[in-house]
Amino acid sequence: MARVFKRNGSQLFRECPAATGRFGMNDRPLASIIISSYNYGRFLKDCIDSALNQTYPETEVIVVDDASGDDSREIIGTYANRIKPILRERNEGGRATYNAVCRLSRGEVIVILDSDDMLCPTAIECAVARFRDPDVVKVHWPLWEINTHAQRTGRLDPCRVLPDGDLRKYIARDGPWGYAFPSTSGNAYSRRFLERTLPVPSGTYGDAYLSMWALVTGTIRSVREPQGFYRIHGHNTYGGRTFDQRVELDLRHAEHCLARLRAYYQEQGAQVDTDAWKKESWYHRLYQSALDIKAQIPDGDTFVLVDQDNWATGGRVAGRRAFPFPEFNGEFGGPPADDTVATEELERRRRAGAAFIVFAWQAFWWLDYYTGFKNYLETRFPCLMRNERLIIFDLRSSNRAEAEV
Repeated sequence: MARVFKRNGSQLFRECPAATGRFGMNDRPLASIIISSYNYGRFLKDCIDSALNQTYPETEVIVVDDASGDDSREIIGTYANRIKPILRERNEGGRATYNAVCRLSRGEVIVILDSDDMLCPTAIECAVARFRDPDVVKVHWPLWEINTHAQRTGRLDPCRVLPDGDLRKYIARDGPWGYAFPSTSGNAYSRRFLERTLPVPSGTYGDAYLSMWALVTGTIRSVREPQGFYRIHGHNTYGGRTFDQRVELDLRHAEHCLARLRAYYQEQGAQVDTDAWKKESWYHRLYQSALDIKAQIPDGDTFVLVDQDNWATGGRVAGRRAFPFPEFNGEFGGPPADDTVATEELERRRRAGAAFIVFAWQAFWWLDYYTGFKNYLETRFPCLMRNERLIIFDLRSSNRAEAEV
């Protein structure tokens, strides 16, 4: 019978397809789930319960509380010896938890679980089965995105296909930036990989840093089915920042990683072009895009952003007000049905005060697919910028009389 974790009487978790290639009864490595807890008491019970509800029996659950000021420690205390609590007297930050995972745990397979997230019951079983190959350093899976109330939003983290296999020769040629990775709770690491890769340096994101080094130094395996839940609630450490703050932090992380990669390949005697890698870097492209928007769109003006909901702007880019396109109840409404719908939606946004429309590189295909909409834009509005990152049209003045629209 499939295990189901029940929340408020509803079946949120349904068991994913069983893992294949199980270890023998005498060859089941211990797995460790390390929960990083800080002031998320309202989510912590669901998180711990999901870790304890794994179908893989050889699993230890460790909860590291980083000097929370809410009821987190009271919740941790209710689990007695079912978990191993680590209670810090002062806040040391999430990076300190990453850097201590090998010392705190005994498992050969290690998962770091954010305390506002949850795992599906089969997450560890699926991960362990894929670590049979000794060259595998990381196993990852997509996460269902949920809201504060644990309701699915319909989106996945990430929304792209996860990398799988030994990609080292491609990484040396193209860099590590062209691949999508899940957030912290969507990754399992081998102990030997963490022992030789940690610590996570200051100025970098722990999950992204480890994912990068996994690509560079070993084989990665993916689980196709989502094996966890990534909660969006407005107070996420990363997601709670403004778009402009995230872009600055992302660039700093990318530059730290590039510096370490240069040093690594120099030690290996390999020649790599890290400057060329930046062309594939999400972090560098987004940072330059924000600078482009700041240069082309006057402060105080609003614009329509066609990014397929990839940028997560929160409504502002470089201090300018940005509206999703098409917009439905303040959110991205999905690609328009046809050229007419796209044109009508843009006219609605113009009447509401939008002065520019910006196409991000992820949505360049729109101008090939919606040919009528493209013709409408190009024959009526001046194109201010067209590069590998952005296409910007000025909606304030028309190339033809409004009567012709």
